[in-house]
Amino acid sequence: MTAPSLVRLLGAVILTAVLLGAGPAAAQPGAPAPMDTVQVDLTETILRALEESPEVDQRRAQKQFATARSDEAQANRFLTDVSINTAHSLAPGLDNVPDGIAGDELYLQPGVTNDWSPRALRPFSRFEIAVQQPLWTWGELSGSIRAARRGVDVEAARVEQKALEVAVRAGETYYGLLLTKALDRLADRTQEVIDRAKREINRLLDEGDEGVSQSDLFQTRLTEEETRRRAVEVEQNRKTARSALRRQLFLSDRVRVQPKADELRPLSFAIHPDSLDHYTQRALQNRPEVRQAEAGVKARRALVDVARSEYYPKVGLRATLSQSVTLPERPNPDNAFIGDSFMGTGTRTGIGVQQNLNFGQTRAQVEQAKAELNAVQYQRTAAEQLVRFEVEEAYRSLLTAQAAVESRDRSTTIAGEWLRTEQVNFDLDLGDTEDLIKAVRADLEARAQYLRAVRQYNGAVLDLLRATGTLADRARSGTLLDAVDDQE
Repeated sequence: MTAPSLVRLLGAVILTAVLLGAGPAAAQPGAPAPMDTVQVDLTETILRALEESPEVDQRRAQKQFATARSDEAQANRFLTDVSINTAHSLAPGLDNVPDGIAGDELYLQPGVTNDWSPRALRPFSRFEIAVQQPLWTWGELSGSIRAARRGVDVEAARVEQKALEVAVRAGETYYGLLLTKALDRLADRTQEVIDRAKREINRLLDEGDEGVSQSDLFQTRLTEEETRRRAVEVEQNRKTARSALRRQLFLSDRVRVQPKADELRPLSFAIHPDSLDHYTQRALQNRPEVRQAEAGVKARRALVDVARSEYYPKVGLRATLSQSVTLPERPNPDNAFIGDSFMGTGTRTGIGVQQNLNFGQTRAQVEQAKAELNAVQYQRTAAEQLVRFEVEEAYRSLLTAQAAVESRDRSTTIAGEWLRTEQVNFDLDLGDTEDLIKAVRADLEARAQYLRAVRQYNGAVLDLLRATGTLADRARSGTLLDAVDDQE
């Protein structure tokens, strides 16, 4: 190979190095060396991200709050009001008490009066227990309970919605790291081509070949520096991708995360024969946004019943038991018509009826509840349409990515065959150096583009699973990496 052809070959290498360097922003160097290494595959990455994500935990906490509100609503069905009240004060003594008169006989003495002088005051306490049980509320209690239960369903759907977001982000981060590793290996291969070119130029210079000059060597050295710079960029991108995956898994900065896979390969995924219709139906069944909207509609319907119940009288049972004590004890006459408020036991029990007569306000509250119900129903319709769109978009993106992988794979095969043919022809002095240079450029470019196509395809598979609402469930069940999509 002559020196000019080698220089042109290095130009092709630089072009490939530029391709390799196009990636995420470089991380800042100087981080401390990790002390431990954790290896994960795609499923483990997603599962750990779901377990450790504070975003998912936040949604779980909101679900716990909704569950507690549901329990509270359920508890209101029986003994909605059970309370104990106490009062503590001072009670008066007795004055003008005739000699020889005591106990129940005192109430017949008109001259006996309360003595409020400080020396006569004594401790007084009153205890009262009250119990209230609704008997008929015209749907107020049952509606509140149904609404609270549907509120739990809403929050559960929001948990799954966030889990899908975290799962697809974790998967994309995982494949981002695999891509940078593959590009790093391709950069090493590029450096090997440059090293061979340098050795060839130095050999020709030593042999006194007139077709080679020091200018060729300088150009080669400049090319090598450019390639080294690109290699550093690729390496820093790889470190950034590893750091991103470590952050996604919430691992310590002293832990080095490493994918178990050695190479970036396309996910084994077979598109369902019913194609778009199948995935759309799966999404309508599984997407948490649809379940959330449906639960919201049911909750709002229950709240309409709650608001409408104000038109009708509420029937309930109430019972109270009170005890008044003054120490030292005052006489407590045992008489059906006379009692002492500072001593004795009392009880009141009965059925009560409560009717709200402000029907104008009730009508307005019912209309507000109906308006909120309509809003949630519109939201449900919008959610279904959005899900349909997202599924179709993800489905067609997957078809495009699949075609790109197949095309890039064929291009890599063709470029490899071309390069081998040109190398054989050149070794036999039958080839053209320009053709060899073009073959080298095509081979390096095809490999780099194929890696990116695989990365894009894997991301499209994950996005379709997210759009159908099955990504997190498949990871939890261990079927994420099945060779074919399920046929249910």
